Amino acid sequence: MPNAKILSEKQAIVESLAARLQGASAGVFVDYRGITVAEDTQLRRDLSQSSVEYSVVKNTLTKFALDKAGLSGLDHILTGTTSMATSAADPIAPIRIISEYSKKMGDRFNIKAAFMDGQVLSQQDIDEIALLPSKDALYAKVLGTMLAPITSLAVVLGQIVEQAGGSIEPAAEEAAEAPAAE
Repeated sequence: MPNAKILSEKQAIVESLAARLQGASAGVFVDYRGITVAEDTQLRRDLSQSSVEYSVVKNTLTKFALDKAGLSGLDHILTGTTSMATSAADPIAPIRIISEYSKKMGDRFNIKAAFMDGQVLSQQDIDEIALLPSKDALYAKVLGTMLAPITSLAVVLGQIVEQAGGSIEPAAEEAAEAPAAE
């Protein structure tokens, strides 16, 4: 029978992992066997810049946390070395970054499994999601699409004014120099 203090510490770790899993919009489990300290440091830096939490986890405690979080079906991956990357903000970030590192490092860094919104993803889903741009890049693309018609209108109106022999700049200067109405 384990010591009561050790048991309570392990229960606290399971609770913490379960809360992290439940609060995550996406996560990835990795077999990190054989990576160097420099590679691990760079990986952690890239993940933290994207607000992704990354840590090495104990398989047995993670199994209990997965069951508690309702992510059943992942027990088979909990062998060997296991680390976990989760994100509450950007669901694409952990999958994209970990996939990039997996391709760079080959057999030394492999994705075991991933989940998104409480669902376990297939390898095909992981590969497709890894190709998506980041959340900020998608926002920029949408904003650019929304601004394109307005920008085009401004260019066309400027050309019409120039063709009529006028200029936009002197009109703006005159408006600024005109005395305020009293």
